[in-house]
Amino acid sequence: MDLAKSDILDQLTTAVTALDPQLRVCYLNPAAQALLGTSEARSAGLPVRELIHPEDPQLLVRFEDVLQTGQSMTRRAVSIRTRDGTEITADLTVSREPSTGCLIVEMQPINRLLRINRDDHSVFSQETSRLLVRGLAHEIKNPLGGVRGAAQLLERELDDDQLKEYTRVIIDEADRLKELVDRMLGPNAEPHKLPVNVHAVLEHVIRLVDAENSGAIGFIRDYDPSLPPVIGDESQLIQAILNILANAAQALDHTPHPTICLRTRAVRRFTIGTRLHRIVLQIDITDNGPGIAPDMLDRIYFPMISGRPDGTGLGLAITQTIIGQHGGIIECESRPGRTCFSVFLPLEDKAGE
Repeated sequence: MDLAKSDILDQLTTAVTALDPQLRVCYLNPAAQALLGTSEARSAGLPVRELIHPEDPQLLVRFEDVLQTGQSMTRRAVSIRTRDGTEITADLTVSREPSTGCLIVEMQPINRLLRINRDDHSVFSQETSRLLVRGLAHEIKNPLGGVRGAAQLLERELDDDQLKEYTRVIIDEADRLKELVDRMLGPNAEPHKLPVNVHAVLEHVIRLVDAENSGAIGFIRDYDPSLPPVIGDESQLIQAILNILANAAQALDHTPHPTICLRTRAVRRFTIGTRLHRIVLQIDITDNGPGIAPDMLDRIYFPMISGRPDGTGLGLAITQTIIGQHGGIIECESRPGRTCFSVFLPLEDKAGE
């Protein structure tokens, strides 16, 4: 019977944790291991206070109340930080198992539901923005081509080199505006997908950003060496990650001891759009800068939206397009002293699909 119960718990998508009467971990089902970012072997015997850090410290006091009274407790949308710093939001139920006196803690993460709603809104906004940009680009490029062509014809008719300098300025500025419009539209070519070592991509981007900043930024690497290759276009992925890392570096201009941490992990059973993936790659790029203004967070992926006076607002828009072409998503959480961009890419897809 115990084996049968264990098998059933192992198949649940709800995270189940069993605590002994001293509130030490004695069991984690696979869903709980995935949610809390730890294994049962490493967590066995740990006090629950070392495993989870709820936003409300009184929550763990209520665990003891349930242990003493046997009255179950349910809390909705509880904010919890795990040992590795991951912040999760979950519906939580705590009850006492009568025969053993152990506590059974059930956690149903709602981050996914909150994120899916946020992603749906983001996708809709992004598509609306893309259609608007494409319409404007068409209206701009047509007369721009006429202006450039007229300047070229005029240049051929002029004998005065000084006057030709003016036509050259017109042609150069028309080319510059065309390039800007093309950048607003994002990558034109479909990604050429092959197996890519994501850590090689990250190291390449770190070298570029480090050289540009003369070694002023400290880089922390927290890689999972067991990750398989991701199927993608290496040059496009380099561009996408470079845009994020370059923004992070620029945000650290006036930060004492500027630091950027790059972290890679595999995440199981993760929803992107309407598809539940068996396993995805998560890349976190975290800086200790001043953070992004709350009113900017919902708009940072739109073209021409930038938090810097000299910014074009195209980098993150291009990054989102590239990640979307690879079947992934990008998310951002920011507060003063910590901004984290998370890129999620499917790992189980095959090249050419």
